[in-house]
Amino acid sequence: MISVILNVYKRPEMLEKQIQAIRAQSIEIKPENIHVWYNKSDVAQYHPIDKNIRTYTCNWNTKFWGRFTIPLLLKTEYIAMFDDDIIPSKNWFNNCLETIQNPETNGILGGSGVIIHGRGYVPHNKFGWNGGHSDKTERVDLVGHAWFYRQEWIKYLFYEKPFTWENGEDITFSYLAQKYGNINTFVPPHPENNKNVWSTDYNVAQTVGSDKNASWRLGNHLGIRGEICIHCINNGWKTVRNIR
Repeated sequence: MISVILNVYKRPEMLEKQIQAIRAQSIEIKPENIHVWYNKSDVAQYHPIDKNIRTYTCNWNTKFWGRFTIPLLLKTEYIAMFDDDIIPSKNWFNNCLETIQNPETNGILGGSGVIIHGRGYVPHNKFGWNGGHSDKTERVDLVGHAWFYRQEWIKYLFYEKPFTWENGEDITFSYLAQKYGNINTFVPPHPENNKNVWSTDYNVAQTVGSDKNASWRLGNHLGIRGEICIHCINNGWKTVRNIR
């Protein structure tokens, strides 16, 4: 039913913690397989005895995009993907299944959602583990950090050449899925008083996600994301605030 995709680049110490958290999920039917993408990684690779853990080695840096090619090869209903600073809480998969099986919120789900205010990336509002701890499902423009979606939707990510390969896989996926599949994007409930349903352990994500390897610390990260948003809106992306 669910296949999981993890990514290893500069934080190999997080992998085993992620695998343990995935195996500890509260859903009755456990994930079918865990796929680990080594993205031009110079760290020691994980050699699992468990045949349900599959590894992929890439000898060049595919940035944020390479891992998204794995779902194209899979025969599974749902895909759960995690950045390497995310440790999902025990009821996260159950939270996602309840959300995606509701016809009104059947869309790309994520652990950190953004509603942009204008045509660029900033200013924006956030929902999820790192902002907007809502008791209900929130429609947003894009999600990141953790994704949960139907396997058949990944094809949309490759319908157009990205504006840039530097970042923006999260923006581009939501844009193209909406444009070609009429699929919207949501953040499942992240209630303040029930962190067992959250997409990640807040303290881990906040600490690890702010270390020296954090992508948002490198180069003109926010500026590039702003350019991506403008490009997507100019080409048909209808944002929540519908700024055209």
